[in-house]
Amino acid sequence: MTDEQLLRYSRHILLDALGIEGQERILATHALIIGAGGLGSPAALYLASAGVGKITLVDDDTVDFTNLQRQILHTEARVGLAKAVSGKQALAAINPDIEVVPLQQRLSGEALDTLVASVDLVLDCTDNFATRHAINRACVHHKKPLVSGAAIRFDGQISVYDLRRDDSPCYHCLFPEGDEVEEVRCAVMGVFAPLTGIVGSMQAAEALKLAAGIGESLTGRLLLLDALTMEWRTVRFKKDAGCAVCGPNGSGRAGEYLRQSGADREPATGACRLA
Repeated sequence: MTDEQLLRYSRHILLDALGIEGQERILATHALIIGAGGLGSPAALYLASAGVGKITLVDDDTVDFTNLQRQILHTEARVGLAKAVSGKQALAAINPDIEVVPLQQRLSGEALDTLVASVDLVLDCTDNFATRHAINRACVHHKKPLVSGAAIRFDGQISVYDLRRDDSPCYHCLFPEGDEVEEVRCAVMGVFAPLTGIVGSMQAAEALKLAAGIGESLTGRLLLLDALTMEWRTVRFKKDAGCAVCGPNGSGRAGEYLRQSGADREPATGACRLA
């Protein structure tokens, strides 16, 4: 670690639980953030400021004027620019010493699988179930920790699926694919701007803990926030032994992932739907 890094990250280094060793692990981390919208914005900003050495930021959308109410990576001057490119500019302004790789594309199939295999952890900041399940399968396949958040109206949620652990549930254990679940868009239902900041910042916190190897993650716990009353609720859940993805006969097994997964479905990026 250089003298400049020792100074920049000094407030982390002062934390006994983190210290120089933990900060060095953060500096060596490659994080994948899928979605540069309401959740991806604060998550990316905090990972960059904290010194995550490499961030791959994926979003196929462009900055729209209606995004500016909550997507704090972007500015009015960058309306019309690719969100991934706009995000890179914002992160470079925060911390020019890290590497940011912007990808303006829809991740699916082998591209998603290959990218997840190349990183240390994944933050799901997307907005629909097909995408979330595809990301989950790739993370199960490659045993990568997954930090998942969602926000709509005044309701937020966050959990961690540390798929390096044999006892960790996956996203499918909690939200089985094929269940009848209503999907709603923020364009129709609205979303409280600070809510995306709260959930996205918590995703960054969980990702940094995973990167540094400190603390206790949200694995096996789903946190639910009602921002109108500012009350949190915790739901505990366990690995489903019969899970179609992470179970012994699941599609997340090596050799089965690409054939059985829904990873070839078109994902949409953003950060506005609950679950």
